[in-house]
Amino acid sequence: MSDQDETPQDGPLAQLDTALRFLTTLPMPWPAPATSGIAKALPFFPLVGAIIGALLVGVGWAAGLWWPPLTQAALLVVAWAVLSGGLHFDGLSDTFDAIMSWRERERKLEIMKDSRIGAMGALAIIGVFLLKLAFLSDAGAGWWRAALVAPMLGRWAMLQAIASFPAARPGGLGSSVQGQIGLPQLLTVSALVMLAATAIAGVGGLCAALLAAAVAHALGRWWTRELGGLTGDTYGAICELIEVVALATITAAN
Repeated sequence: MSDQDETPQDGPLAQLDTALRFLTTLPMPWPAPATSGIAKALPFFPLVGAIIGALLVGVGWAAGLWWPPLTQAALLVVAWAVLSGGLHFDGLSDTFDAIMSWRERERKLEIMKDSRIGAMGALAIIGVFLLKLAFLSDAGAGWWRAALVAPMLGRWAMLQAIASFPAARPGGLGSSVQGQIGLPQLLTVSALVMLAATAIAGVGGLCAALLAAAVAHALGRWWTRELGGLTGDTYGAICELIEVVALATITAAN
């Protein structure tokens, strides 16, 4: 059988494959399919989040056989970062270094291109790590619901930001995906995500989805005002912050 026979072609499976390669560190046992790029894979971002969540549930279940909730939560947070390759933490640190610099717009965009992590970026990463750790360790028997839903809502929030706000500059990831998901697609994906969150976590999941949408929109408006639009870094920052919001909401509802 040829590689072409074994490899998904440019269709839904190929788009899911592209999303998995972009958003995770999961090894794929086949060559990368020929696709038209990440833009067509956008609707699969929440599904990739659900896959990450399912893997985290497996990690948490195994950890829970041996260690107490705090250690279980710490292993979950570390596994969460490893599965995403730290992609969104990089965006989180760059975004907060820029936004909290209180410089003019062009200087903020320059700061976001700098690979070095500043004080505000480091504090943002530490804060998100600690909050995830705290909420997961306090989630009790329902920890798996929070771990399953939060990655899905984080990547769904990225889609909302991509669809709702302009790109801050040409040539970056933000400009390559901005406007590439239409309203019908977004509404369909949103309905499925909200149904899934509710089915998994009940009222807490529904509240988490509604709050995620509101917070993502508020962050998008704030950062568009500061930067003139959004970038790939801000999409990653939105994902991380919405994951924290989802964990907090579902844990509070348990």
